[in-house]
Amino acid sequence: MRITVDLDRKARAEAWFGQLQADIIAVLEQLEAGAPAALFGAEAGAFERTPWNRAPETGADGQSVETGGGTMGMLRGRLFEKAGVHFSKVDGHLSEDFAANVKGVGPDRKFWASGVSLIIHPRSPKVPAVHMNTRMLSTTETWFGGGADLTPVLNYQREQSFPDAIDFHAAMRTACDRYDPAWGKRYKEWCDEYFFLKHRNEMRGIGGIFFDHHQSGDWERDFAFVQDVGRAFIEIYEIIVRRRMAEPWTPEDREEQLIRRGRYVEFNLLYDRGTLFGLKTGGNIDSILSSMPPEVKWP
Repeated sequence: MRITVDLDRKARAEAWFGQLQADIIAVLEQLEAGAPAALFGAEAGAFERTPWNRAPETGADGQSVETGGGTMGMLRGRLFEKAGVHFSKVDGHLSEDFAANVKGVGPDRKFWASGVSLIIHPRSPKVPAVHMNTRMLSTTETWFGGGADLTPVLNYQREQSFPDAIDFHAAMRTACDRYDPAWGKRYKEWCDEYFFLKHRNEMRGIGGIFFDHHQSGDWERDFAFVQDVGRAFIEIYEIIVRRRMAEPWTPEDREEQLIRRGRYVEFNLLYDRGTLFGLKTGGNIDSILSSMPPEVKWP
């Protein structure tokens, strides 16, 4: 009975993450199409969806066993200089050296994971970059992880009192408070701690929420929470983009943006656990490293 329940939950989670990818892509393409031609040019971009497969494993009978894959969604457009929205569902066996880093891994080192991960680097310095991911992982235990964080690139927008920061935090807090008033505070603090560049003693952005190993004991409640995080992200980011995308910018703003993007590179290569997990579990390298900005400077 437990196996049937687990398979049903995995199928439901996989279906939701696939739908979430489609919903986010649809909203971003609408925003891309509606960007002011005077600032961004006439030609709007569209997402290119590229399926990929994880390398198969060899089963006990010596036959090749499929281990999942996903769909990489990439947009290189006028409003969104580079946006990656990726879906994956992978399973198989963790490497012996990496298994110790993953919760609940049994002697057979089997795992299953599905989720959506995105990073958006807008062309306009006035529109903040953003990152979001939600996922479900299963070993001998099952849990959810993810979150969303906003990264304005102009200093005056990086204050917690700036309207975009206030609204983004409120949206994430509401998604949490619907289930447990303690989650919003806990996951905001976790985000502030996690997305911190220790070598620079500064935050990557203005924060948001971050959570891992989320298993309250009620899978249905936890799954509903993760879905609401995804919905809340879509709604608030669309509001922020529409608010900022018609604002003109200067060459000095662009220079500040490119330098700030360098911090993004530093964090993802030095500290990001999702990057490491993807590379260590045979994920799609192009998807994993699509978080890198399209153009960047260091002073």
